[in-house]
Amino acid sequence: MRLDNEPVAPDENASPRDAAAIAAIAARIDRPIVLVGLMGVGKSTVGRRLASLLGAEFQDADDAIEDAAQLSVAEIFEQFGEPYFRSGERRVIARLMDDSADHPGGSVIATGGGAFCDDETRALILAKAIAVWIDCDIDTLVQRTGRRNNRPLLQKGDPHEILTRLYQERKGFYGQAPIRINSQNGPHHDTVLAIIEAIDQWL
Repeated sequence: MRLDNEPVAPDENASPRDAAAIAAIAARIDRPIVLVGLMGVGKSTVGRRLASLLGAEFQDADDAIEDAAQLSVAEIFEQFGEPYFRSGERRVIARLMDDSADHPGGSVIATGGGAFCDDETRALILAKAIAVWIDCDIDTLVQRTGRRNNRPLLQKGDPHEILTRLYQERKGFYGQAPIRINSQNGPHHDTVLAIIEAIDQWL
């Protein structure tokens, strides 16, 4: 028995009516969806689930960069520096957005945490895609990023302090995305549904 004030978890198996509503929204989307935000907010995990619900292709920009360079993001940073990485990142994101037209359902693209802070990359995304800022509190980000040891910007100090500084430096850039969604420690499915609803209202 459920009390009236208890939260109801979203149904992972959407009813035909819900699936039809999502399909109708997907049919109105005429450009790629690009997820932006700090490392650890869940862009890749949420992006995969979002693409699946919308019938779109999922692309991870960092994975595409590593495939093109045959080096990890950390290795590119270490060997060539951040400006070199950002230039290559911009070219890869531009290619992924252009390729979106080749897929019937379009594309959902997850970007690295600093991509949207580059003026040229941000202008490109805002002109050609639907930018979605996935926001999250710092404590949750520290917990999530601590599970992986491949974050170059977190290797040189206290992660909480670094993430707090990065958030303050970058929130003005992220805030230029037309859609902002808060992602906390709840199910990623909640974030996915919130993004779809926000896109529906924005279109």
